[in-house]
Amino acid sequence: METLKGAIPEGLKRMIGDSTVDDLSATSSSLHSFFHHFEPFHQLLTELADPKHALCGKSKDAALESKQLGNQCFSKGDYANALDCYTQALRKAPFEASDMENNFVATLYINRATVLHKMSLLTECLRDCTRALQICPSYAKAWYRRGKANASLGNYKDAECDLNMAKIMESSSSGKRQIESEQKNILDQCNSTSTGLQHKENTLTTVGEVPQGKLQCVTIPEKGRGMISSHDISPGSLVHSEEPYAVIILKHCRDSHCHYCLNDLPADRVPCRSCSVPLYCSQQCQTKAGGQVLRIFPEVHSAIEKLPSDLGEYAVKVIQGHDSKHETENITEHKHECQGVNWSAVLPSEVVLAGRILARFLSERRTSEHITYFVEKLLIVLLHYSSWLTMAYMLLMQELSHFYEHMLPESKLDTHIYSIVLLYCLNRSFGAAFSIDEVSISQVVIIISQIKVNCMTVVRLKSKDAHGFSDQFGEFPSCAYLTSNVEQVRVGKAIYKAGSLFNHSCQPNIHAYFLSRNLCIRTTKVIPAEGHLELSYGPQVGFWDCKDRLNFLKEEYMFQCQCTGCSKVNLSDIVLNGFCCVNPNCSGAVLDSRVINCEKQKIKNFMSQLKIDKNDDIHTVLNQNNASCHIQPGHCLKCGSYRDLVSSSAAVDKALIFIKRLLDAILSKEISNTTIADALKSLHWLRSNLHAYNKLIAEVEDNLAQAFCLLGELQLSMDHCKASIKILEKLYHPDDIVIAYELVKLCSIQLSTSDGAAMDTISRIVQDL
Repeated sequence: METLKGAIPEGLKRMIGDSTVDDLSATSSSLHSFFHHFEPFHQLLTELADPKHALCGKSKDAALESKQLGNQCFSKGDYANALDCYTQALRKAPFEASDMENNFVATLYINRATVLHKMSLLTECLRDCTRALQICPSYAKAWYRRGKANASLGNYKDAECDLNMAKIMESSSSGKRQIESEQKNILDQCNSTSTGLQHKENTLTTVGEVPQGKLQCVTIPEKGRGMISSHDISPGSLVHSEEPYAVIILKHCRDSHCHYCLNDLPADRVPCRSCSVPLYCSQQCQTKAGGQVLRIFPEVHSAIEKLPSDLGEYAVKVIQGHDSKHETENITEHKHECQGVNWSAVLPSEVVLAGRILARFLSERRTSEHITYFVEKLLIVLLHYSSWLTMAYMLLMQELSHFYEHMLPESKLDTHIYSIVLLYCLNRSFGAAFSIDEVSISQVVIIISQIKVNCMTVVRLKSKDAHGFSDQFGEFPSCAYLTSNVEQVRVGKAIYKAGSLFNHSCQPNIHAYFLSRNLCIRTTKVIPAEGHLELSYGPQVGFWDCKDRLNFLKEEYMFQCQCTGCSKVNLSDIVLNGFCCVNPNCSGAVLDSRVINCEKQKIKNFMSQLKIDKNDDIHTVLNQNNASCHIQPGHCLKCGSYRDLVSSSAAVDKALIFIKRLLDAILSKEISNTTIADALKSLHWLRSNLHAYNKLIAEVEDNLAQAFCLLGELQLSMDHCKASIKILEKLYHPDDIVIAYELVKLCSIQLSTSDGAAMDTISRIVQDL
C-alpha cells in the first residue's frame, strides 16, 4: 500500500486530505481514475485477489511436510511440538471429498488425536476421532482410538461400542487381536469400578437471562443520539444483549482465538476446509463462519446398514452428531473471503469488517427469507437510490454516526485507497453486484469511517502470571496473594447496531462485556427513570488522568469528551500523577504544565461554586479561599509553595529503577533482603516527592505486599496491601471493581493469618460486586 500512496500526486493527496463529505464523489473519482491507469495498482490486485497467486490456499505438499515434522517430534516424545505440527498440517491439507476411504485429513485428525491422548487431553482426543470418522466412517484406527479415549474418560459402554466397530472395520487378524486385547483391558477396568458400563452425560445447562425493562433512543444535546431508561434500574441488571451485525478477529489473535466466536482455541482447533487462514474452536463455528456443512455420502449409509441394529444406531449417532448436523443460521461471514485469496489476511481489520458488512447485506438482499425486514424501507429508498450499495449504506448504517471531516488528512487518504482496493476484491468474489464508481467508492469511504468510530473492540480476560500461585505442577505457598493477574486482551472488532447508540462517559454507569461474540451490558449503579445509560469507550476516571483520556478519545473516536468526569474537577484527575507540596504540613497537590493546562479552568469554575458544592476531598488539595493565584505549574494548589519538578522527576525515576528490580525478583521468586531494603527506600523517595494519593505509590505498595507475602511476612504484606487500598479509594468510586480486586487480595492474607477482619472484608467485596 505504501507504493500506491507514494505514487499519488501531491495535489491529489491535498485534495483528499482537505475534503469534506460533499467532496467525496470528486475525490473518489479522481483517485480511481489515477489507479485505473497505474500498473502497480493492478499488480497489487492480482496478488490480493487472484487465487493463482494465493498464499492462503491449501497445499498437500506443505501439509505432508508439517505431518513429517509432527511424526519426528512424536517419536522423540516432544508432544507439544507434534501437536502444533499436526495442526498446521490440518490447516494446509486440502479436503478431498472424493476419496473418503483414504482421506489424508482423516489421517491427520487421528495423528493429532494420538498426541492429545498422550497429553491426557481426552475430550479433545475424542472430538478429533469423531471428526476423522465423520470423514471416513470405516476408519478402524479412528474407532480404536476413540474407544481408548472413552475408556480413559470412564465411558465404558461407549468404549465397548467403539471397539466393536473397530473390530468390524479392521481387516487384518493381528489388528483384530489387538482390539480384543484392549476390550479385555476395558472390561477389567469396568469391573474394578462401581460405575459399570455407562455413558457419562453432560448435565451442564445454561439459563438465558432476558434484559430488564425497555430502553429508549433519544437525541441528547451535544452528544447526538443516546440511550435512556424508561424506569428505575437497579445495579447489576442486564439491560441489553445483542448479536453483532458483523465481526472480525484481530490479526494478532488469529492463532490463539476462534475466528467466529472469538473464544480461546482448544488444543483440537478446527481449520477452515477451503483456505489456510481461519482456525475455529469447533465445527459448529466453522460451519457458521463458512457455511460448509459436512455431508455423509450414500455409500457410508449402506455400510452402516449392514451392521447389527444397535451398533448401527450407535455409529450413526457418532458420525452424524451435533457437529455434522449443525445447519448455519446466520449469513456466512467468511465464505466470500474463503477462496484461497490473500486480501482478507492482508488488509486492515476495519477494512475486512467493511467487506463483511457489505457481503452480508448483499446476501440478505438476495435471500427471500431474509428480505422481509427490509421491504418497507427498500420501497421508499428505491425511488431515490439506484445503487444497492447506496441502499446498504442508508439501511445498515443509519443508526451509526461518522466523523469523516474530523479525520486526519493521512487517514482520509488511507480510507480512499482501501475503499477502492476493497471494492475491486469484492468484485472478484461477487462480480457485477459490486460496481466500482465514484458513488460506490464514496459510500465505502463513509462506511469505513463509521466503523472506525462505531465498532466495539471485543475483549477477553487473560490471566497473567499469578505471582504467589504455583503452576499446575508446583505447590501453593502458605499465602496465595492474589495480584492483579487479569488483563483485558483485545481479540476482535464488531458492529453492534443498537450497542453503538450507547454514549461514552469517563464515569460510566453501565459495563459492557462479551459472551462469545455477543454484547452484554449491565448497570453498575442505580439508574433512575429517564437516566442516561453511558459506558466507557476505554479510559475511565482513576485509570488515566483527564488529559490522557481526552487525547485518547480524540484520536480513537474523534470527539471531545464532555462527560462530568472531564468537564468538572475531581480529586482523581488532580492527584493521580500529582506531586506533593514541599511543606510537610500541607496536603496540597503540585501539577506539571500538561495537567495544569487541562485542569486550570475546571478548578476556577469549581472554586467559584465553593459555597454551593462542598467536597472535603477536593478541599484537601486546593486553596479554599482563592485558588486562581496558585494554579501554576510547580506551585502547590493549596499554599502556593514551589517545587522543582525537574529534580523531583529525577528522584522518581531513580526510585523506579529499584522497583523494577523488585518486580524482576518477584517474577523469579528470588527476593533478597537487599532488594526489599532498596524497594522500601524507593517508596520513601516516592512519598517525599509524589502526592500521597498518587497512583504510582499505590502500585508500589501493592508490589511490596506481594513480595512480603512470598517471603511469608504476612503482617507486613497486609500493612502494605491496606496502604494501597487507602490510596485507590481516593482515586476510584468506592464501589468500583478495582477496589473489589484489591479487597480480594487483602482477604487472601487475612484468611491465611486467621484474622477476624476477613469477614468484614468479604462483606465489602460482596457489596462492591
